[in-house]
Amino acid sequence: MDFEIVSLLVSRVRRYEGRPADGTEPYEIADELVDSVRVRAHKGLVGDRYFNTRFTFATMTMIAAESIEQLEREIAGDGLFPAANTPFDPALARRNLVTRGLEVDALARTTFTLDAGHGPIRFRSMTPANPCAWMNTVYAPGAHQALRGHGGIRCEPLDDGELSVGPATIADIAPIPPEELTRRIKAAPTS
Repeated sequence: MDFEIVSLLVSRVRRYEGRPADGTEPYEIADELVDSVRVRAHKGLVGDRYFNTRFTFATMTMIAAESIEQLEREIAGDGLFPAANTPFDPALARRNLVTRGLEVDALARTTFTLDAGHGPIRFRSMTPANPCAWMNTVYAPGAHQALRGHGGIRCEPLDDGELSVGPATIADIAPIPPEELTRRIKAAPTS
């Protein structure tokens, strides 16, 4: 199935720390958006803050641009909480990969293969990526609650490769067996 990779975010540091009520530290999100990124099996995106951490199951995150567009329709403008910062930028959700034309949330608890023109890369998604309270600060009040169930997924690359912005395909989507979903998340292989 064809879809589009709209943006890739690789950040060496966490941007949303502390209490959302205190606001975010200023930064330029454009400095963290890249055209392509190297992917390492069981380690994540080279250069990202979660690369080679012990949480291998969550080293890459994805969200559908359509989820952020739906959020904007629900809560901005004439919505419940008028927001001044429209249109909403999907990159502010801080997911590594923003897609268009792919039901990202349906990929939770599956394995799948992405190809952005550089060869196939297999991924395993054990969990959804639940939104945090920072969404109320960077988008508008109510965003945290409105994104529940639409916040994307966390996944682990199973192969080395490269992803880039532009046309891509997804294939080989398969549910993870229930017995694997209940196993403890283990450390990344040392090979």
